[in-house]
Amino acid sequence: MRAAVPTTPGLRPLAGVRDAVLRAPLFWRAALAPAAGALSAAAFPPLHQVYVFVPALAVLLWLVDGAASRRAAFGWGWLFGFGHFAAGLYWVYYAFLVEAGTYGFLAPFAVVGLAALLAFFTGAVAVAAAGGRRTGIARVVRLAAAWTLVEWLRSWVLTGFPWNMLGTAWTFSEPMMQPAAWIGAYGLSFATFCLAALPATLADPDVTLRRSGVVLGSCAILLGSWYGAGAARLASAADDTVPGVRLRLVQPAIPQKLKWQSDLRLAHLRRQVAMSLEPLGDGPPPTHVIWAETAVPYVVDLERTADLFAFIAQAAPPGGQVIFGAPRAQRGDEFLRNALLAVDEHGTVGAYYDKTHLVPFGEYVPFRSVLRFSKLVQTRGDFVSGDGLKTLRVAGLPPFSPLICYEVIFPGAVVGAGERPRLLLNITNDAWFGLSAGPYQHFASARMRAVEEGLPLVRVANNGISGVVDAYGRVRTAIGLDRQAVVDSSLPVAVEGGALIGNFGNAPVLVVLAVAFFVLLFAFKENFPHRR
Repeated sequence: MRAAVPTTPGLRPLAGVRDAVLRAPLFWRAALAPAAGALSAAAFPPLHQVYVFVPALAVLLWLVDGAASRRAAFGWGWLFGFGHFAAGLYWVYYAFLVEAGTYGFLAPFAVVGLAALLAFFTGAVAVAAAGGRRTGIARVVRLAAAWTLVEWLRSWVLTGFPWNMLGTAWTFSEPMMQPAAWIGAYGLSFATFCLAALPATLADPDVTLRRSGVVLGSCAILLGSWYGAGAARLASAADDTVPGVRLRLVQPAIPQKLKWQSDLRLAHLRRQVAMSLEPLGDGPPPTHVIWAETAVPYVVDLERTADLFAFIAQAAPPGGQVIFGAPRAQRGDEFLRNALLAVDEHGTVGAYYDKTHLVPFGEYVPFRSVLRFSKLVQTRGDFVSGDGLKTLRVAGLPPFSPLICYEVIFPGAVVGAGERPRLLLNITNDAWFGLSAGPYQHFASARMRAVEEGLPLVRVANNGISGVVDAYGRVRTAIGLDRQAVVDSSLPVAVEGGALIGNFGNAPVLVVLAVAFFVLLFAFKENFPHRR
């Protein structure tokens, strides 16, 4: 006869902490939930304190466990999300201080409002996961799947904002980033949630010694295999570069308050030309010069600004190109486009791309008929979006996918239909966000896209973090935040055959997670406890 497995009232003192959370007065729990959410934001760049996910997600798990109804579960999820997003996105505040006299008063409301809106997603996570079994490992997996599926929803609902996905916390470790090539950023988020939340199950009142061993062993196996698989992928990674290509990245670090001043715009343009022509070091001369988003502070027109293109062409290497960002007008159209253009040494525009995924309130104001205020970007009228992502061809470069600003943060949506590119080229302007966590988080998301797609990434910011990243997410060269500098670099090659996620997309991973969520929800369904 098989001996009974001893049952303990949780592992003390962890079980005592869980009991204290669930029995605390409503006021203290309502304060603890956003505090735990805010703590979790310390896992993201530039801090990368990933261990904070363990206590933070434990609090979320326990509060959802103790919810007396789905409405209560939503409330705990919303409060956690409010703290999570307010702390993680505090840097939005700085964008409203660029024109402080006009928009400064909106800064705190913008941070609070954005966090409150995004918190509905974490509230939805809690509602989706509530009602199932309240102890055991299955409910952790269920909650992790719900969190990940809602991250996917966050990538497209209301135009989408998948910023600070859980998986980006690992960008400090090259091996830990590598599974994104197979399971994508969504898969990394799921694994991160499971790894961080599993220890909270050791406080369950019905925990057994055997299950404690299973939990701890599962965490060790997951972490070890995760790192080992990433290290093995890196061990076989090639360090080859594209022959005949030498890139010059120009980061002028122009303060946003000065960028569009009419009496300084020509000086800004001349500075970037001069930086592009700085004496070379020992390496080969550049073949392509790359400037940032809206590096040219004038409206360009393909037909009517030939003199401006000729001026910019001074920065082009012999036989090479200057790739830059500028607001673009089109004859007969009153709207502007946020564009990337390539100009050769003769001032001829060889290719261009108009940004497709615009920033609400930054580049256009949604519901314009109701909301009468102007956008943040200091140009006339709203921007309009382009015709969609595309692959551009510029003489001397492999075909590339142009991505302007935050277009690079969307998993599985950085490459257009048709010809597969061999390079991701991202131009941006993070000067809006000052010396904050925002530019670091943006750069981390961009690196994750390189791993997912199996493509090298070239990124140039007016201010922020510029650099060249290989197809494994490794930073080959970079210019740090708030540095005015030029850097020359070779171009890494793409992964031969591409990455799994780049070839097949995120759909298989998301389908598996959806099936797992519903199976675990209905297989372990419980009624909510009656609360007086």
